[in-house]
Amino acid sequence: MTESRDPSPAVSRALGILSALEASGGVPQSLSEIARSVGIAKSSTSNICAALERERMIHRIGGGYRLGMRTAELGGAFAAQFNQVREFFEVVETDPVLDTQVVQIATFDAPDAIYLARHEGRAERLGTPLGSRLPLVYCAVGTAMLTTLRDEEVDALIAEAPESPRTPRSARSAEELWAKVHRAREHGYAVDLGESFEGIHGVAAALEPWQPGDPLMAIGVALPAREADDELIAEVGRAVIAAAERLTNPLSRRPDGAA
Repeated sequence: MTESRDPSPAVSRALGILSALEASGGVPQSLSEIARSVGIAKSSTSNICAALERERMIHRIGGGYRLGMRTAELGGAFAAQFNQVREFFEVVETDPVLDTQVVQIATFDAPDAIYLARHEGRAERLGTPLGSRLPLVYCAVGTAMLTTLRDEEVDALIAEAPESPRTPRSARSAEELWAKVHRAREHGYAVDLGESFEGIHGVAAALEPWQPGDPLMAIGVALPAREADDELIAEVGRAVIAAAERLTNPLSRRPDGAA
C-alpha cells in the first residue's frame, strides 16, 4: 500500500499550531508546548511561529504565543459574507424583546454549533463567546438547526452525542434528545434548560439559508435561569421566530399558492 503524503506539510503544521493555540483557551503557549502539541521539532515550530507572527496570525506575549488579531479579522470576514449576520444587529436592536437580551447567531459544523455574532443587550455576561463550539444536541441553537434536518440525519448526530453530558440537566438518551427536537418542531423554537451551562437557559429558532449553499444557522437568546419562567421563554420564543422571519431572504418567499 502506498503511504499517502502531505502535499503541503508546512501549511499543515501552521494549521496545527493555530489549532493548538485555539485549544489553549488564551493561555500563552511556549515553543516547547506548541511543538509537543503539534508533534514537530522545536526548530520547525520556531520557524513557523516566526512566519505566523509576521502575518499577525499569532502574537508573542512573555515567553509564549497566543492567537493574533489577524485571526479575528478572518473570523469577522467569514461571518460578514452571510447576509443574515450582516442584518442581524439591526433586526435585534429594533425588537423590544430581543434588544434587552444577549442574542447570538450560530452556524452548523457537526457535531457542534459555532457562534458567529453576538448582541450584548444586558450588562450581565451570558451566553457563549464568539468562535466557541457547543454540541448541537444540547444547546438551543443546535436543537433548532436539527429541526431542519431529515430524521436519519438527526439520528446520526444523536448517535455522536458526547458520552459525558455538559451539565446534570443535559439529556442523556436518544429518546430525550429526540423529544427536544419534536418539541422544537411543534413550537417553532427550541429550548435549552441549562443543558449547556448551569444557570443559563437558551431559546432559539432556525434561520432559512439566505441562498443555496449557505450553511445552516440559528438565532438564539441566553437567559438567566432565575428569570426564565414559562412566560418569558414563550415571549422570547415568539420574538426569535419573528426575527428569523425578518432574516429570511425576501426573494425566496413565494406568494400563497405559487408553484
